[in-house]
Amino acid sequence: MAEKKGTAPAKSGKKAKTKSESSKSTAPKRTAPPKGESPTEPRLKTRYLKEIQPQLMKELKFKNVMQVPKLSKITLNVALGEAIGNPKLLDMASKELELITGQKPVLTKARKSIAGFKLREGMPIGVMVTLRGNIMWEFLDRLIAIALPRIRDFKGINDRSFDGNGNYSLGLKEQIIFPEIKYDEVSMFHGLDVSIVTTARDNASSKKLLSLLGMPFRK
Repeated sequence: MAEKKGTAPAKSGKKAKTKSESSKSTAPKRTAPPKGESPTEPRLKTRYLKEIQPQLMKELKFKNVMQVPKLSKITLNVALGEAIGNPKLLDMASKELELITGQKPVLTKARKSIAGFKLREGMPIGVMVTLRGNIMWEFLDRLIAIALPRIRDFKGINDRSFDGNGNYSLGLKEQIIFPEIKYDEVSMFHGLDVSIVTTARDNASSKKLLSLLGMPFRK
């Protein structure tokens, strides 16, 4: 009896080992990501760090990598004057902006009263969202590669919309250029403003950065 009891665990252990070996043989092999790189790092960010940053450092003759221009944040803003008479439009715009960016927007309010437009100070008139980090890089990648080419008769974006401090603003006429927005579910077409803030100190450096990232400036 003692021998039978002693052999039972051995058989059980043998089966467990075989099952474990089988699962290891069928499981896909995982390779570790390169040193210093996150497995979920956006492809545009990776390209910036590996290719664009060294190129900018060389072309702009910077001695320190910290001097090289980079993205700081991207802000999307939707202003709806029609929301004065129909506040529900803000809910619609907020949901659309969240679909586009993956981040919940905040309300923007009027800074002063305008009697002619029945606008009172503090009244909600729009929505905005500020993107940073990986979500910023992912949005810019989709803007460049997917959204802008969907504009009808697109010939490039204006290269004069820099503010002198390295920041660039872009006005889009319709939200439907983003594939996240379903045309059949849109109740109102509206534009939005995209502001790209960089650490560049001048327009030339900022334009060089954005051009290398893929921004299709009009020639």
